[in-house]
Amino acid sequence: MNNTVVVASSIGAIGMAILAMFVRMKAAKKPATARKIILPPVFMSTGALMFIEPMFRVTLLEFLEAMAVGLVFSLLLIKTSNFEIRNNEIYLKRSRAFVFILFGLLVIRIILKLVLSTTIDFGELSGMFFILAFSMIVPWRIAMFLQFRRFQAKLTNVKS
Repeated sequence: MNNTVVVASSIGAIGMAILAMFVRMKAAKKPATARKIILPPVFMSTGALMFIEPMFRVTLLEFLEAMAVGLVFSLLLIKTSNFEIRNNEIYLKRSRAFVFILFGLLVIRIILKLVLSTTIDFGELSGMFFILAFSMIVPWRIAMFLQFRRFQAKLTNVKS
């Protein structure tokens, strides 16, 4: 793969990580809602349209590998995403570990991209990284939603 493409996409990934960090910090200042938890993976799912184009399609083995890595990465995000009740509302707790984990995952992703780009076609690699990201975000958001619902139940019991 062209080194320029690898560098440009890595810079893009760094930018997205920084954006995600700021969005997360801003979100912690406002009460959480089910909508805010559920919508990001729904919006991201539109990216699966990339697989209409044959160059982005992956083999079953590549799909399973990307999904497995995404599921492992999701465990780190699940562990660092917790809620708390403040002023009778549910807030996402700030976690310093989240920032380090996010950047750690980014470094791992960039290393994987550099290594795999020598043997896997750019389109397939792009498809694999989409699958990895989606497989990471969906379980994370499901876990967040379930935890959010438990906090809602606690809040309802307190108000009753």
